[in-house]
Amino acid sequence: MKKETILYKTLKDQKAQCLNCAHYCVLQENQKGICGTRKNIEGKIFSLNYGKICALSVDPIEKKPLFHFLPGTSTLSVASVGCNFACASCQNWQISQAPKIGKIFGEEITPQKIVDLALQKRLKSISYTYTEPTIFSDFALDTMKLAKKKGLKNVWVSNGFWSKELFETISPFLDAVNIDLKSFEDQFYIKYCNARLQPVLDTLKRIVSKEIWLEITTLVIPTLNDRVEIFQEIARFIKEELKSEIPWHITQFSGAISWRLKNLPDTPPQTLLSAREIGLKEGLKYVYTGNIPGLAGENTFCPQCGTKIIERVGYNIKRYDKKGRCPQCGARIDLILE
Repeated sequence: MKKETILYKTLKDQKAQCLNCAHYCVLQENQKGICGTRKNIEGKIFSLNYGKICALSVDPIEKKPLFHFLPGTSTLSVASVGCNFACASCQNWQISQAPKIGKIFGEEITPQKIVDLALQKRLKSISYTYTEPTIFSDFALDTMKLAKKKGLKNVWVSNGFWSKELFETISPFLDAVNIDLKSFEDQFYIKYCNARLQPVLDTLKRIVSKEIWLEITTLVIPTLNDRVEIFQEIARFIKEELKSEIPWHITQFSGAISWRLKNLPDTPPQTLLSAREIGLKEGLKYVYTGNIPGLAGENTFCPQCGTKIIERVGYNIKRYDKKGRCPQCGARIDLILE
């Protein structure tokens, strides 16, 4: 169904400007935005994918990935088709890019039914994920408000290319976020994502300013963003501009399942381990490797004495001290337990 969005302003001559993301698209009548999911109809902007859900499943919260937010719990994952990026490395491109060629599909469902399902399954959170939640923010917001009233936590897994207006609208109902920081070079964002870096950095700072739990993910793509200097710049930004306790996930790229980078090889495990060491050397407390089960970097260690606090295999937790402190030295571990 289509629904008038809340984040836009009317302009002259039936034009309207979308205020939903950092593209700030100015749309003429009958024109769609870059995302393909918002359209100017008679001078008003409508969401074309409201309530159309293309994915609905129960996942470990670690899959988002969130390693320090409600560890060991499951979350209800929700998605609609579409994205405001066009990442060449996208692994969900069949649903993220569909609206740009006019394909908007999904099972119609109400926000109340999403919340009821989460409660029936005795879950602690709802995650807006798989595609970019910004492009179904109206539906997400309506769901988040209901979820909050029922004591459920709201999680966004996002590229962070938000408008300031969107942040101010959703932040009162947002409990945790994982943001993809894809590189620290603007040119990478321009060439491989059809976006810019600075709005993402601005979003990260805003999230921290509101004390919303934040974890950051960087997909390491061979030859494109795997230089030592990039790892150093990202780690320094997290420590100096955000907080040293923010977990940084460094994950493996797979060319075979990517949208437009099938010619590139998978990221070598040693590259991820080297990036992890750089992050720790720069002063980050928690740095993880991802997408390679069994690699040492998927466990949580005490930043003070080095004791293993949480042992993981893939998305499953094998051992976990639920007191939130190191059993060896007593240091507090940065975890959101409830």
